[in-house]
Amino acid sequence: MAVGLVELETVGESVRVVRLARPDRLNALSIDLAVELDEVLAAVGADNDARVVVLTGAGRAFCSGLDLKDYGVIPNIEGLSIHRIASRSMRIYSQLTRRLRAIPQPVIAAVNGSAYGGGMCLTLGCDLRIASEDAMFNATGIVNGLTSTEMGAGWLLPRLIGSANSNDLLLTGRRIDAAEALRIGLVSRVVPGAELLGEAFSIAEAMSAYSHHGLEATKQALWAELEIASLDAAIEFEDRNQLMAGFTDNLPEAIRAFDEGRDPVFFDDVRRDLFSVPATDEPVEDLSDGDEPEPA
Repeated sequence: MAVGLVELETVGESVRVVRLARPDRLNALSIDLAVELDEVLAAVGADNDARVVVLTGAGRAFCSGLDLKDYGVIPNIEGLSIHRIASRSMRIYSQLTRRLRAIPQPVIAAVNGSAYGGGMCLTLGCDLRIASEDAMFNATGIVNGLTSTEMGAGWLLPRLIGSANSNDLLLTGRRIDAAEALRIGLVSRVVPGAELLGEAFSIAEAMSAYSHHGLEATKQALWAELEIASLDAAIEFEDRNQLMAGFTDNLPEAIRAFDEGRDPVFFDDVRRDLFSVPATDEPVEDLSDGDEPEPA
């Protein structure tokens, strides 16, 4: 298998940049790139010092989708029938959405240039999406005689931008620019291309100052609540998450920092004051009759 198709970079102490590195192919998704991307994301997910991840592409594109000229072979297929090989091939790509969701760190997609087909799907698996002014989005599957509902797009996109906009993109295969992506809610910010990574790093570094537990729990809740069927169930779930966060020293630290005019520093330490009896200056009433007890 080829290596070096995905670059991993550390920015500061807690931000990790995962960069698709096939600029000559506009970072198209080959088998080798997809396998390597999954491995890199898994490694970042296990990195306890990483708090936020930025996913982007090298060169002038984020990811142009499936590489139609890729004839790579998926690993570990010895003894498999053609049907099992085909099924496993699909998993190579679709598991990337699951991986982006599963890693504990929030992932920011910094979309530079085209995000077509599987490339657009990769952005849907991220937690935030910001785009350069020259970014373009397109559901390419329908254009190539396949379906546009791939890598979870048919489930994720309507929840993100609504059925009307989602159906428009997935059924027509039309391309939309960054301005329209912002208008319909596919991305949350659009910046000049030269400022894209700087904006992503600024967001990531600001998020990194928050509680690590708080970031992880919020990401987990946002994904889980997409599948919770009722408001009551969602509130019960959120109550328990917030209660767990309340057992850390984070909120008292935020109060101390506010009183002292400084930024809080969160360590997610256990909140000890919950288990201590507060001191009191009130005198204790003597309820005895004044007589000393008889010796035994």
